[in-house]
Amino acid sequence: MSAKNLDNHNRWRNRQVAFRLSPEEADLLDTYVRLSGLTKQDYITRRLLNRDIVVQGNPRVYKALRDQLAAVLGELRRMEAGGGVDDELLATIRLITLTLDGMKED
Repeated sequence: MSAKNLDNHNRWRNRQVAFRLSPEEADLLDTYVRLSGLTKQDYITRRLLNRDIVVQGNPRVYKALRDQLAAVLGELRRMEAGGGVDDELLATIRLITLTLDGMKED
């Protein structure tokens, strides 16, 4: 059993919620978590409660962006011109674009 911890309002987080994902969904979730700079628990909690996810630029986020952009570039190079782009890759590209646009404004 994991250790109890407190949230930002000094409330104990001692309730557990579990759900299942396909391997592809798990990979996509892991990508979103890495690009957010948050812990997986904080990311999922904020998304479920419809709260904004504000990415704070730090070395870990920049490294995740660099690595994810390299992965996207590799996927795009493998595809034929204009065809075969799946929805998950497009969603990842949109998230990277939004993150970089937000960092540009700061």
